[in-house]
Amino acid sequence: MDPINAFKYSILVRYFLILILLSSAGVSAAAKTVDKEENNPEGRKGSRLYVSKLGDNSDGSSWKCAFHSIQAALSAIPDEKGGHEIIVRPDTYVEANLYPVFKGAPGSYNLLTGDVDGKLGSGATGRVIIDAGDPERGFKSYDWWGTIRSTSKGWRPEFTAKTFSGIGWDRWLLRNLYTSGGDAGFFWDLTDKSGEGFTIVVEDCVGIGRAFGGGLCYPIVRPNEPSIFRRCYFLALDWVGDAAAVLVGGWETTMPDSPHLIMEDCTLIHPDNALAMSYASKCVRVRATGCRFVVLNFTQTEMGGKSTGIICSQGHHAAGRLHVDLEDCILAGYSVFTTGKDGEATSYTVKGKVQAYVQFRQPVPAGFERINLWPTDLFDRIAIPKPK
Repeated sequence: MDPINAFKYSILVRYFLILILLSSAGVSAAAKTVDKEENNPEGRKGSRLYVSKLGDNSDGSSWKCAFHSIQAALSAIPDEKGGHEIIVRPDTYVEANLYPVFKGAPGSYNLLTGDVDGKLGSGATGRVIIDAGDPERGFKSYDWWGTIRSTSKGWRPEFTAKTFSGIGWDRWLLRNLYTSGGDAGFFWDLTDKSGEGFTIVVEDCVGIGRAFGGGLCYPIVRPNEPSIFRRCYFLALDWVGDAAAVLVGGWETTMPDSPHLIMEDCTLIHPDNALAMSYASKCVRVRATGCRFVVLNFTQTEMGGKSTGIICSQGHHAAGRLHVDLEDCILAGYSVFTTGKDGEATSYTVKGKVQAYVQFRQPVPAGFERINLWPTDLFDRIAIPKPK
């Protein structure tokens, strides 16, 4: 090859190498978005809005001009380009069925966070409580009523409102929030948008509801952008129907290789099911690392008691399958999985030290280490954590 053509060839090779590196960097940035401690330092910097009852409720542009409600800030997000932030002063906000007007963007998630330590300028410390209850009558136990707005028209005759999907929360990051007072804490149902990609990240939050403390239904997997619950506490109060501390549902008809949901260092508390596959789910995959699953039901079957398992697939759809990858987790309750034929819908892997404290007649699945004596430290974690 003559020198001129050799030079042109080297330039061409460098050009294609740069294109490859840029492409892989884009994929890497999307994959890392959910793992960064700070919100999108490599992504777009959008607007910052403030919520405080001490503000003048004008435009949310500062603590002085702060909106009085979280929904007002969610409605003021200016565009779909992502990287926007909403900062909330510690207080109690009586709000339900929240929804943003815009999703986040790949590589630039939107952020909703509580200024629990006062480091973001609110001048206060403590919890940011979002109470979905009735302000005059208390806890509002009613289907489709909770922190996150979603509903399905005609689900029952009284549900006449237009179907609404929780998909508007796609690519949002939520931090340092405490939710309760309704049927679900942090729970996203895609309703008529089921089968689409969806990613939500929840960190250092408390989710409490009648039916669900947290969960999501029914996205398809984004392999590089799973939904993540990190350092969260989820409590559901009731065992009736499709209920669990965390409820999950997937849309694929075959089990995906990547998880719909990753849980890291989370605590799940429930009367009967810590983690459950929803009744209408197809195939859903969950990965849990360093998590605590606590069920309060250690029933005696000879007295008419019934338990559906710490990890539950009871009442599942004919095509429903649940796969759980467990690493360094500890579980307690009557049985690890749903007993009987319904339990056949669940598969699992274990890695590291996975322990189970179960009713004395119940077997411990292969790969689990049986705990023989009361796990004091585990049950200490039933207490709702205080903000750090």
